Amino acid sequence: MELATDRMTAEKDGPIGWMTFNNPERRNALTVEMREAMLEILAEFAADDAVRVVVMKGAGDRAFVSGADISQFEQERASDEQRRRYMALSNRVEAALTSLEKPLVAMIRGYCLGGGMGVALTADIRVAAEDAQFGIPAARLSIGYPYPAIRKVMDLIGPSRTKEMLFTARRYDAAEALAMGLVNRVVPAAALEDAVRGMAETMAGNAPLAIRATKACVAEALKDESARDRTRCDALVEACMAGEDYIEGRRAFMEKRKPVFRGR
Repeated sequence: MELATDRMTAEKDGPIGWMTFNNPERRNALTVEMREAMLEILAEFAADDAVRVVVMKGAGDRAFVSGADISQFEQERASDEQRRRYMALSNRVEAALTSLEKPLVAMIRGYCLGGGMGVALTADIRVAAEDAQFGIPAARLSIGYPYPAIRKVMDLIGPSRTKEMLFTARRYDAAEALAMGLVNRVVPAAALEDAVRGMAETMAGNAPLAIRATKACVAEALKDESARDRTRCDALVEACMAGEDYIEGRRAFMEKRKPVFRGR
């Protein structure tokens, strides 16, 4: 697909959509143009039924995303009006990532810091290489971390570790990230892409409606009870049982063959 910047790339490989942060000379730091391109890529992948899983990764071997591109702060985040525009764009990207109904996987090598960690935390699953490093250096720049972002971190690692991470602004290695629940798996760097591809292909072979229902139910469970939409969850679960894929799953089991799910 044609994008306004070459610092983001998108590729469809069978049932997997790959979204790549392509700014390796700046350790894949996110520019405004990259965020705008992310919206286009995510909309394209969401609309394509052939794409069953989306994987995010950084170009090169030094970083997933090292954060926001600080060199743009003077022109994009200096005044109140600029900051409001920047936050509005960031919020749109966050909404596009979190509302994606398909599994979203973050494949993490090297630096995953600040805004990069914010992007990674929108993923359903995070798989990291042994050389990955995580951190939120907001306190070093006097950047207030907003409530939704803190809540996302806290839901994964708890309040005490969240405070330590933001108070100290230090970096955590992959083993620490795994121990605190920040990532799902850690693998050797040389095995990272194969591990992520294998996981994505496994998910892509399962029933899309069942995965969509699970993702929605987990998202609702993380909300405050008063804000949960149980009706939507029940409808998505019922849609699984009423669909053609439920019949295909039963038949495949009885016939001892691999099911072919069509997402309906």
